Amino acid sequence: MKIGLYFGSFNPIHIGHLAIANYIVEFTELEKIWFIVSPQNPFKAQSNLLKDHQRLELINIAIKDFPKFYASNIEFSMPKPSYTIDTLIRLEEKYPQHEFNLILGADNLLTIHKWKNFEQIINNYTIYVVPRNGYDITKLDNINLDKIKITPVPLMEISSSFIRESLKNGHNLRFFLPNDVYEYITYMNFYKKN
Repeated sequence: MKIGLYFGSFNPIHIGHLAIANYIVEFTELEKIWFIVSPQNPFKAQSNLLKDHQRLELINIAIKDFPKFYASNIEFSMPKPSYTIDTLIRLEEKYPQHEFNLILGADNLLTIHKWKNFEQIINNYTIYVVPRNGYDITKLDNINLDKIKITPVPLMEISSSFIRESLKNGHNLRFFLPNDVYEYITYMNFYKKN
């Protein structure tokens, strides 16, 4: 099976994440999308990060009725910070029957040269790139463009940091999140002022 790996902190998962995954699984040859919850991104601070299992639970709530999506906790038992190449190797060892591909925003592709063993990633994995306003991937140097697939996902300028800040300030963002995710966040008082 051709699996698309969508890495992120998903703090919280929102309709932008889901729209990207939905588009890719419906309009490319990928058959399933796995959301890989990253406990710690080496390029991001830990502040305001919900616990790993809470973010995984929010994804499971969001995708419960869509069998083409799966939430993975594979990085929870791996050394921190999480490095994509290590996760890819672990996934291939655990699931040799699948072909794994990456889903990246254009912003991440432009900084992939800073990643651990990035050459191994760009030479051995197909990367589905989601355009982002302000990021021109035509200027990439030293990248095997044969492995890059630009995916014309409709742009939605929504960020998890905007959602966290808005919820903290008491704004109702019901339509930025799947309904059950919004209800769970409200019930658990996530992202509220202390």
